[in-house]
Amino acid sequence: MAAWLTSDMPSDTLVGLDLGQSLPFVDRGAFFPGWERSPPDARALWRLVDALCARDPHLAACSFVDHADAAEHFRRHGGRKGRWFEGRGRLRATEQAQRLQGLNPYSNLNLVGAAQVGKSSLTGMRVLHRIGAELPIWPIDPAPRSGSCVVEIYTSIAAIAAGRTKGRTKIRDGAALDSALAALGSEPFGHDGPIDDHRSDALLTAAWLRAHARRAELWNPPTLTPDIARTEGWTFGVT
Repeated sequence: MAAWLTSDMPSDTLVGLDLGQSLPFVDRGAFFPGWERSPPDARALWRLVDALCARDPHLAACSFVDHADAAEHFRRHGGRKGRWFEGRGRLRATEQAQRLQGLNPYSNLNLVGAAQVGKSSLTGMRVLHRIGAELPIWPIDPAPRSGSCVVEIYTSIAAIAAGRTKGRTKIRDGAALDSALAALGSEPFGHDGPIDDHRSDALLTAAWLRAHARRAELWNPPTLTPDIARTEGWTFGVT
């Protein structure tokens, strides 16, 4: 994927990645309190994850999760909970804002359960580390005046904008997907019968990005500060 994004992707593309750009920082002034190697910002976090996982195939992040110091901050399978992991896990500022919008975010430090995004976020950081020198990644980088840009997405935002209720954001039927696409001003996908929600999420969120990419307020959330941007990033569409 990294090679396609930097070499083969059409120009002027807004890329939405369904993962966390970073981990919680601002609540405690550090990603990993008590660890002397705790990075100062998101890009340094990506470098650290990639360096500790250099031998993990397919851009996996197993070595980072199992690192003695990092593991103290994660909830892992088998009932393993680091001493720094409390409750449902720390949240980034953007995830706190998601809650205020009625969404149900999970901590990126939680690596257990079907709804968690912690694992994909850590592996995604290895991708971000590879593409970050060639593609702006908002809001860690400023939004460019032209050219392509990468943003973090939350697929439920697109589904709700298309008329789905908060408890029914996953679409598993072709006709329902076409109705949601029509609500966003897009042509039907034309699939008859069942469809997996990974495909429907991708299609619907792409349609939503196309419809809303030029809304200035989405690029300027009122609670997004420069310090939050450089350490935690943000989810596009969260205001």
